[in-house]
Amino acid sequence: MCSEVNNKKIEETPSSTNPADYGSNLHIIDCSAQIRELQTIIRDKNTSRSDFKFYADRLIRLVIEESLNQLPYSDCSVVTPTGAIYDGLKYRSGNCGVSIIRSGEAMEQGLRDCCRSIRIGKILVESDAETHAARVVYARFPDDISKRQVLLMYPIMATGNTVIQAVNVLKDHGVPETAIILSNLFCTPVAASMVVTAFPDMKILTSELHASAPNHFGQKYFGTD
Repeated sequence: MCSEVNNKKIEETPSSTNPADYGSNLHIIDCSAQIRELQTIIRDKNTSRSDFKFYADRLIRLVIEESLNQLPYSDCSVVTPTGAIYDGLKYRSGNCGVSIIRSGEAMEQGLRDCCRSIRIGKILVESDAETHAARVVYARFPDDISKRQVLLMYPIMATGNTVIQAVNVLKDHGVPETAIILSNLFCTPVAASMVVTAFPDMKILTSELHASAPNHFGQKYFGTD
C-alpha cells in the first residue's frame, strides 16, 4: 500500500499513515508503480496543466473503479451467444454519485465513464472567511437519494471539515452512513481521523494517506491557478 507504517496510535495524534489505525472502513488501493508515478506527477510543481489533467484523470478512474467494488452486487445468470448459461453478477439498482463542488466535479467524468447513465448530485461547501468554519450553501440530489447507495466524490481531504458537512447534509436527506462510499484521491491523517470519528460506518476509499495533501489540485485541474 502507498503508506508507511507508523506505530503511533491515532488516539495520541492523527499522524499515522497506517490505514489499520483508522478502522476497517478506510481502504487504500494497492499501490503499484503506476499509481506511485501518477501521484508523483500530480504532486510535481513543474507538471504542466495538460499533463496534470491527463494523469489526474487516470488516477481518478482507478479510484472510481475500486470504489465501485464496494457497491452491493446480486447474483444473476445470462445466456451467451452460444446458448450457454453464465452465472455472473450485476449491480443492485439504486446507485448515484454526489460531487462536492468544485474539485469533486473533476471526478464526475470518471464515474460516468464507468456507469454511463448514473445520476449525479452536487453539494457546495464554503468556508467562512473569518472563522474558516465550513457551511453548506447549495445541495441538489435525486429525489429518492435516501433509497440509494451514494458515491461521494472529493479528491483532496486536508482537514475533513468539508466532507463532514457534506455527509451531514446527506444524512439530513435520509441517507444512512452505511450507504455512503467516499471516493478520494489524497487524504491526510488529520482528515482521516476527523472523518472516521464522525462517521465510523461510512466507507472511505483513497489512493494515499500522507501528511501533505496536494491542495492545488482543483485550481490546477480546472486551470484557475
